[in-house]
Amino acid sequence: MNTIGNILDLPFSSLERALVADGLRPVHTKALWGAVHREATTELDQCDEFLPPLRRWVADGRLRLEIPAVAADTASADGFTRKFLLTLDDGQTIETVLMRFSGRHTACVSTQAGCAMGCVFCATGQMGFVRHLRPGEIVAQVLHANRALAASGARLRNLVLMGMGEPLHNYDSVMTALEIISDTGGINIGPSRISISTVGVVPGILRLAEERRPYGLAVSLHGASEEERSALVPASKRWPLAELIAACRHYCEVMDAKIFFEWTLIAGKNDSVETARRLVGLLAGIRSHVNLIPLNPTQGFGGTATAAQAAREFSHTLQEAGIPSTIRQRRGIDVAAGCGQLRAERRRN
Repeated sequence: MNTIGNILDLPFSSLERALVADGLRPVHTKALWGAVHREATTELDQCDEFLPPLRRWVADGRLRLEIPAVAADTASADGFTRKFLLTLDDGQTIETVLMRFSGRHTACVSTQAGCAMGCVFCATGQMGFVRHLRPGEIVAQVLHANRALAASGARLRNLVLMGMGEPLHNYDSVMTALEIISDTGGINIGPSRISISTVGVVPGILRLAEERRPYGLAVSLHGASEEERSALVPASKRWPLAELIAACRHYCEVMDAKIFFEWTLIAGKNDSVETARRLVGLLAGIRSHVNLIPLNPTQGFGGTATAAQAAREFSHTLQEAGIPSTIRQRRGIDVAAGCGQLRAERRRN
């Protein structure tokens, strides 16, 4: 009997069809799903609660359970951040970050190995694109984070797709993974607690709206003019700023939702009060919240983070114009776990 793939790649309905096709009753799906996704088990043959037909099916090996190996588990000195370097079945490595905030834990997961978008200040963009992740390779990161939290009795509450890669460049796999992750019988992270971050892949934004996907949307903007943005985000040459803003307006209207705009503050590049005023004009009429992120250091970019006072002035300019703005907490910088720092490399002391 041949295997039919990784169990983590399959939504509940697909898993049920696989079981039924092999002669099992649908009732076994719930037990298998709960063990894999709710309990995050790594050894299906050790699940004594399975009824004999399901035990025999597991022993036949029709579906394998791929568990990424942990190449490195690094804790930040901030006491709130852990970064995992995970090795996939083909030897490719990706990074996943687990963050603790007041009353909740959030995982930042990768959707690709490398990234094709090439943002100049981003370590993943500097390494280039390797391949898309399958749905199960995205799901596996969330399960690993829950296993890491199990010792303390905690579970993930929030999920952000802001790790390695561009989620909307891997749209279908990402949507399948989120269907699995939000299933109430398994991992059960609700759509309202899931955020997708994009550098501005316009077709993907429009598709999210067309399909009424119920997840939060964050758009990495970083520039308030075409010249300013394209110098930092090469993808702006493919999807110009005006086209991106039009797509964002359409998304907000269709979804009746706001967009979180991400803005990396780089000293002397995009952090002036004048730039903030241009951003106010750009976002006029869009339900938005701007997250300001002082630049995190990477080896491939020589810029420096905006000073604290300049960041406050930038934020104040937005807020005075009625645009909510937050200067984001910097987490995990010492272990290269911050925004824009993921590169899937083992840290050498």
